[in-house]
Amino acid sequence: MAWITMIPESEAEGELKALYDRLAAPWGGVDHILKIHSLNPASLRAHYELYKTLMYGRSGLSRVQREMIAVVVSATNRCHY
Repeated sequence: MAWITMIPESEAEGELKALYDRLAAPWGGVDHILKIHSLNPASLRAHYELYKTLMYGRSGLSRVQREMIAVVVSATNRCHY
C-alpha cells in the first residue's frame, strides 16, 4: 500500500469522483496505483492514458507479452500486481 495520502472512493467529489467511477476495477474499487494520484486528478488522467497507450496501443509486443513484462517488473519490485 502507498504511503501517499489518497482520497478514498467514498470521499471523492467532482472530477475525481467521475474518474474513480470510470476507473473502478471489477472488484468495485480503484486500484492503489491510480488512487495515489487522487490529490491531482490531472495526473490521474495522464497516468491512465499512458497505461492505455502502453498496454493497448500499437506495438511489436502482443498484449500477453506486455502483461508478462508487467508481472515480472511488479514481482521484481515486490509490488502486488
